[in-house]
Amino acid sequence: MQIERTFIEGCFILKPRIFKDERGYFFESFNRKTFKKLTGLNIDFVQDNQSVSTRGVLRGLHFQTGEYAQAKLVRVTKGSVLDVVVDLRQDSLTYGKHFSLELNDQNNYQLFVPRGFAHGFVVLSNEAIFDYKCDNYYHKDAESGIKYDDSDLAIDWKLKLSELLLSEKDNILPNFKELNK
Repeated sequence: MQIERTFIEGCFILKPRIFKDERGYFFESFNRKTFKKLTGLNIDFVQDNQSVSTRGVLRGLHFQTGEYAQAKLVRVTKGSVLDVVVDLRQDSLTYGKHFSLELNDQNNYQLFVPRGFAHGFVVLSNEAIFDYKCDNYYHKDAESGIKYDDSDLAIDWKLKLSELLLSEKDNILPNFKELNK
């Protein structure tokens, strides 16, 4: 496994070594010992989640607050998504900045999202299966988010706004500047 640092401190791209032959392929998707050695982080994932979505579905930008904050390791097992993270750590040099990466079933990349980030994705393929590991349990009362089309963040979702499909809940999230009021 190769781990690449992004410009946002603590956010890593995991690139697996893929072994292919006439039968298909194999790769190790996560190894805690290797992850710790390459990042210095000792993560204990406690919950795995999966979503299935069609083209244009945008989920996000979500995060958990307080003691229920979550670090995530995300990947796509079918299809393609544009994955986006926003740094919410007020003491960070990249506070308010975002990073995006295409995750798909061809590159098999994963993105490690530390605690203190908002996270979302939009489906670029006809269908996508999105998997993620969390280091803390989901807690409904700690759920929060940021509006996907916040002009201050200026995220390019790679699709026309008219193509996007959002939940009612995601459509009424606050803007980034409203988080700390």
